[in-house]
Amino acid sequence: MSIPIHGFVAPGFESVKEQLQRNFSAGRDRNAQLCVYVGETCVVDLWASSNNDPNFSGDSLINVFSSGKSLESILLAMLVDQESLDFTAPVQRYWPEFRGQGKDTLTVADVMRHEAGLAFLSTQFTPEQLQAPALQQNVLGKALEEHTLSYPQNTDSPREYHAISRGWIANEIFRRVDSQQRTMGEYLRQKISDTLGIDVYISLKPSELERISPVHPRGFWAQLWESTRPNTFARKIGLNLTEMLRRFWHIGKAIPQLRGRPRTLPIVGLKEHSIRLFDTAAVAQAEIPSAGAKCSARGLAKLAAVMANGGVFEGQRLLSEDAWQQLHAASVRRKMTLIHAGFTQGGLAAYDMEGVQASSLDASLSAGREGFYGWMGYGGSVFQWHPELRIGFAYVPTALNALDFFNQRAKWYQQAVVNCLR
Repeated sequence: MSIPIHGFVAPGFESVKEQLQRNFSAGRDRNAQLCVYVGETCVVDLWASSNNDPNFSGDSLINVFSSGKSLESILLAMLVDQESLDFTAPVQRYWPEFRGQGKDTLTVADVMRHEAGLAFLSTQFTPEQLQAPALQQNVLGKALEEHTLSYPQNTDSPREYHAISRGWIANEIFRRVDSQQRTMGEYLRQKISDTLGIDVYISLKPSELERISPVHPRGFWAQLWESTRPNTFARKIGLNLTEMLRRFWHIGKAIPQLRGRPRTLPIVGLKEHSIRLFDTAAVAQAEIPSAGAKCSARGLAKLAAVMANGGVFEGQRLLSEDAWQQLHAASVRRKMTLIHAGFTQGGLAAYDMEGVQASSLDASLSAGREGFYGWMGYGGSVFQWHPELRIGFAYVPTALNALDFFNQRAKWYQQAVVNCLR
């Protein structure tokens, strides 16, 4: 029995809905949203629920994890637009207390390229300490000021994925530079979400909590078993057993680099509740830009459309042409634990296959996404844009497939959209 797919597709994009209909499975999926703009036109706006969740719709809010990192990048670019921030400047220019132990030479671009030496923190924070009032009292900032820097071992690359900490550092820079000392969450709501009329938030109000559609991590063995079965969606998108074993081999090679790192989980409750912690009321009201943004695919896709159109949408300019160019400029490809990835000075991943071997793990990240900018979230979400083809893309699921490291199922839909255009 097929699962109903709600919403619409514009003429010429029917194949995207057909793929979603074929691939959406009760065993693998739960709730999901897919939204795409081309130019200033929404051409795909779909959502589905495998268990007919009556509370789920295209307007439901879902935790997008690291897809929120692209929100950080856009927000900092808005300060560049105001001539208040320079990506190439030292962090210390805007945050004088952030000094010593090698911090003096760190630039904003270093932070955004995951090269700040603060990927693993030895300090834990309660959700209440991560809410805007506590941030304004410098609870988090003080801990970062005092924290020592630590870089990967056995490699000449300073890059290490700052899964949660990048957003915290960026937020501390942001609120010091903003003329009203607003946090990223406050500024995002006022200057982007309210202005564009979109559901894209770093922190929620109490009245918005009921709109959350909770995330559900899929079991490890269920994902691995799917990779062994013929004709399953996992096999279609390249997640066969051979590919899984290859990825595990790469993970094994990366383990020596992680030895000696602090093992403290940065948020109180994360050990007990795992990723479900992000859907709790206290955390949903906190500011965790790199991992805790709550968004709908509709909201993200419209914002992605703004970026795909050079910072302007329906005559309303979010970013000047110069700030947009600076955000997307100076992509540097370096090793980051498992992969080599290119990040711009504004912290956007730039997807291309230049110098990448087709059989490498790096190709799994970029092949099929050439020309897109942005990033993706743990287990499934993708928030990206393609300036050349003027595509704004967002896919947001609640069922998280942790073994799908590079969010291949979303890439499948990205490729379908590109094929419709070409």
